[in-house]
Amino acid sequence: MTGMTAKQRGFNLVETLAASMILSATVLTLGAISTNALTSTRLHRHYELAASVIDLQLTLMDQVGIDEFIEAGQMEGVNDQFEPGYQWVVTTEYTGTDNLYAVKITVTWLEGKRPYSVTAQTMLNGASLASESETTTEESPAR
Repeated sequence: MTGMTAKQRGFNLVETLAASMILSATVLTLGAISTNALTSTRLHRHYELAASVIDLQLTLMDQVGIDEFIEAGQMEGVNDQFEPGYQWVVTTEYTGTDNLYAVKITVTWLEGKRPYSVTAQTMLNGASLASESETTTEESPAR
């Protein structure tokens, strides 16, 4: 018997092509998902480093005091500890309360040609004007 029988074994060309298309689509989808995951991971790493730059600036302000920090005048700069260079800008505003300052720190960086930024806002206590006047009164000798 040289003709086709009803119990023929194997795959025909259409079945093989369909299976190849399904396999190719699956591989392409998995490749796209992994590429997006790696891009997302890198971007999140940059956000994490920007938060570290903000933390460094807040720590510096806390150590030297907000009043001395403002007097020093170093309100912007570039942090070269991390790649790429993260530029930071600090703006402060006296709130009108005895010793309270509104502090805003913005960190920017470039990823390729696209700029990104992170901003943090907080309130910091400066030297109290009331405690300074009490100190000067106590220091003057009574007659």
